[in-house]
Amino acid sequence: MERIALAAVAGAHGVKGELRLKLFSESAESLARHERLLVGGVERRLLDLRPGGKGATARFEGIADRTAAEQLRGALVEVDRSALPPLDEGEYYHSDLIGLPCVDREGGAVGTVAAVENFGAGDLLEIELEGGRRSLIPFRAGIADLQEGRIVLDPEFLA
Repeated sequence: MERIALAAVAGAHGVKGELRLKLFSESAESLARHERLLVGGVERRLLDLRPGGKGATARFEGIADRTAAEQLRGALVEVDRSALPPLDEGEYYHSDLIGLPCVDREGGAVGTVAAVENFGAGDLLEIELEGGRRSLIPFRAGIADLQEGRIVLDPEFLA
């Protein structure tokens, strides 16, 4: 069963077991739509969620004090892939892009998508090039296009 990470535990908040979360999505709603999530690999019921800045504060069943919350620092908050909502045309989950082959416009092998980053100005694909070097390229039409299960890119944009 494939799991998708929606957040990571950044640390404890207060003394009652609340967790500070670093979100991997645009909003806390991606967590709020799920009643049960995996926290550090253990299924837990989400009891409360408060958005805040680029993160959120959450309370989960079975995490009752600051010590238990601190022990989860760095743990992932995940959901089974099958529990995610269906995508519209042109939408994608970052996890679906990782591992895709990258080719130039003529179909020549360039590399593989190693990661997807977003520093606020749109998604960037981290491409592991043939030979092991890595390069970031904007995931934008005409620069890097998702076509038939692969990324067709313009090599001029590879640094």
